[in-house]
Amino acid sequence: MRPLFALTLLATATAFAAEPPPIPAKSIAQKKELLFADDFEGAEHDKRWHRVVDTFTFEKGTLKGTQTRDKNIPAADGKPAVTAHAAVYGLEVPTKDSVVEVKIKFEGATMIDVEFDDRKYTGAHYGHLCRAQVRLNGVTMIDERDGTMRNDIYEMNKDPNKKAERAKLLVGRTATYPAKLEAGKWYNLVVETVGDEMRVTIDGKPAGYLKSSGIAHATKSKIELGVAGKDGFFDDIKVWNAEPAKP
Repeated sequence: MRPLFALTLLATATAFAAEPPPIPAKSIAQKKELLFADDFEGAEHDKRWHRVVDTFTFEKGTLKGTQTRDKNIPAADGKPAVTAHAAVYGLEVPTKDSVVEVKIKFEGATMIDVEFDDRKYTGAHYGHLCRAQVRLNGVTMIDERDGTMRNDIYEMNKDPNKKAERAKLLVGRTATYPAKLEAGKWYNLVVETVGDEMRVTIDGKPAGYLKSSGIAHATKSKIELGVAGKDGFFDDIKVWNAEPAKP
């Protein structure tokens, strides 16, 4: 795991500094078979869901995320140190190219995201591959495998003297787009990944796009939902296998 707040804020600042690429007007992915669907109703929930970082609860037919590790706490009195981190809930649904559709709502959350990981991949910290982050004022796409979480780049973040070198390596690995969302309102978020491209729409409107090599990782073994702040909600998630959309 890693201090998500610091790294994602840095990624966002870096992304805002560069002009983002144009967003394709049409879908880059064509849906194939439906791999997973959950409306979060009922008392029983799919066994493929699992805790990654506290805290998530099933509440009134939704999945609610609340960040409880909201500050760094040094080790003391025999207790280990705690690093600030967003709440994360994992879903074991392996994909390569996919379409993830989920409803999201901000109720105090500062960030809600959809992430792809491969824990068996050792070239990036904790097997992080790529993610799409949504905030009330913007959407950020991040190639983590070949960007912020690549082992050598991740280590550079600990050395202030390597800030400039690290920044050069991160060029083209993130993109941020402005958005105007409202707290308390449901939005339909769609994240498409095909080859080395990721595209996001919100309520059917193009909202973000990134083309970067790490997105093409062939074994996206896990999907993770994240929430920074208090609180963020998910509902009606669906995951499809996908292939490149036909011209």
